[in-house]
Amino acid sequence: MFGRLGPLLLLALITLAVLGVAPDSRAVGAEPAARGVDEQKVYEVASQLRCVVCQNLSVADSPSEMANQMRNLIRERLAAGEPPAQVVQYFVDKYGDWILLEPRRQGFTLIVWLLPPLAVVVGLAIVAVLVRRWTRRRAGAPAPPRVDPGMSERIRREMEGEG
Repeated sequence: MFGRLGPLLLLALITLAVLGVAPDSRAVGAEPAARGVDEQKVYEVASQLRCVVCQNLSVADSPSEMANQMRNLIRERLAAGEPPAQVVQYFVDKYGDWILLEPRRQGFTLIVWLLPPLAVVVGLAIVAVLVRRWTRRRAGAPAPPRVDPGMSERIRREMEGEG
């Protein structure tokens, strides 16, 4: 039926089967994607959450098994039709606000957002006041006293006599 291509095609299919390579395969160790879920959306949600094992990494960036399980749960919830905000709220309800890498801009955590810019403004104001004071002193400093020409000549003669 295939003529000369038949054995080559059969050999290629056997090779692919032995190597485990299929046209739709992923890299070794890659997470299976749920049907209809955009991986970018999974990454965006996972990057908002702190890994409970690593604590200084997001769930999206953490290599831990717990983070892998959390990513799979995010994928499942998104595939079930939950909006990303509801998925994030699920983790907040389960772990508390601590799970969020970026604190919410409300209540007490508002200080985290307002204090750094306020500190920069205060620091710049202090620097501006200090620079203004320093430049005023230089401009208003008294001129050195004038030396009498006779006194200047006497000092020069005494310096030459000692040298």
